Amino acid sequence: MASKLTFDTDWTYAPAPEGTANVKLEKRYGLFINGRFTEPKSGKYFRTISPSTEKKLADVADAGPDDVDRAVKAARRAYDTVWSKMKPSERGKYIFRIARIVQERSREFAVIESMDGGKPIRESRDVDVPLAAAHFFYYAGWADKLDYAFPGKSPRALGVAGQVIPWNFPLLMAAWKIAPALATGNTVVLKPAETTPLTALKLAEVIAEADLPPGVVNIVTGAGETGAALVNHPGINKIAFTGSTAVGKKIQSDLAGTGKKFTLELGGKAANIVFEDAPIDQAVEGIINAIFFNQGHVCCAGSRLLVQESIATSLVQKLKDRMETLIVGDPLDKNTDVGAINSRMQLKKIEYYLKLGREEGADMYQPACTLPEKGFWCRPTLFDHASQSHRIVQEEIFGPVLTIQTFRTAEEAIEKANNTPFGLSGGVWTDKGAKIFEMTSRLRAGVIWANTFNKFDPGSPFGGYKESGLGREGGMHGLLPYLSLN
Repeated sequence: MASKLTFDTDWTYAPAPEGTANVKLEKRYGLFINGRFTEPKSGKYFRTISPSTEKKLADVADAGPDDVDRAVKAARRAYDTVWSKMKPSERGKYIFRIARIVQERSREFAVIESMDGGKPIRESRDVDVPLAAAHFFYYAGWADKLDYAFPGKSPRALGVAGQVIPWNFPLLMAAWKIAPALATGNTVVLKPAETTPLTALKLAEVIAEADLPPGVVNIVTGAGETGAALVNHPGINKIAFTGSTAVGKKIQSDLAGTGKKFTLELGGKAANIVFEDAPIDQAVEGIINAIFFNQGHVCCAGSRLLVQESIATSLVQKLKDRMETLIVGDPLDKNTDVGAINSRMQLKKIEYYLKLGREEGADMYQPACTLPEKGFWCRPTLFDHASQSHRIVQEEIFGPVLTIQTFRTAEEAIEKANNTPFGLSGGVWTDKGAKIFEMTSRLRAGVIWANTFNKFDPGSPFGGYKESGLGREGGMHGLLPYLSLN
């Protein structure tokens, strides 16, 4: 008689931490102006900490208006005397050099990104850093081909670009903005987010190593006041901003009548639409990837799930089962699925929305996972039976929080998906190609994925509609905001 096999499922992965021996962080970082690090005239510094441990990583210069003015003037001198006069093919060589060095130092960048930002090392290592290098490689290739990108025109650089980036993709956003600016012949003053400045400062080291002419790229660190000083500086010709819709509206108001060009990549509340004929298991994994693997710290995160009524019960149960397997913890552990929330302030915002969702009457579910004692942590959360009028459905939470609604017809799905102030991204899951084309043509979102989510390529433009921003970044479209066409 055959014996019955039994399996012990009460097990956990052994820790698999990424080493930090190759990472060298300075105790104090100055401002990168005119090709070298310099002390801030303000004399002020702020701490940047690891959100997973709350330990200080470094002191970082807090740039005041005088420091911003120094950086802008350095960028203007570099533009007038060197960069605008250089052959486009030579500019391309410098950008290629930056790309190669980022690639060579990719492990170091990935570790610092996870230490400073809290995201899992798998995402930093496999997504953020490779994409950052890819953007530099991609735009290096465009540097001497602008006449082919815009036939019949005479593309010319604008001058000095002021760029303000967020904390969710620090290195990638820096590459996303710096690469097209340099390829089109502009010089740059970049301000990274105050909670995640370290990879931008490491990128400054790369820029110096690549022997880029002094002043072509300048990096000033600080909080909102530093960004405002950059946006409003009269020596800036173009502003590129990625961040919250509220700040984006303020920037648009401030720039009205100034003649400065600008692009704004703002908030999102993406609808991920799953039809009954979709590959359900694949969709579940795509949903998890769209909202939880990145802690929901993505403006295009699929934070709204619209699932066809006939499969809702089955899909939601599969989703809950998959959430129970997610590992929340040390971002440097290669087993970790969900890392730390970026800051205490962001965690408090997420906790506010968790409380609000319960008060609004949605059914909250969180997996039974143990959170570390130190650091900023939030369990992956879903709210079932959410309504279109709920604030958790309408407002951007920017955390690992998923709301679930059902629909019966494609028409109802489109109506619910578009009924939001945002229009950055979306997803459609179905095995019918015709249905994909029908849905994507009617969804008011700048980027829409079919049977996948959160896939990026430097050759593809990115941007949104409505309160998700103005303009496009990435691809050939990403060259246009940095050029004057005659």
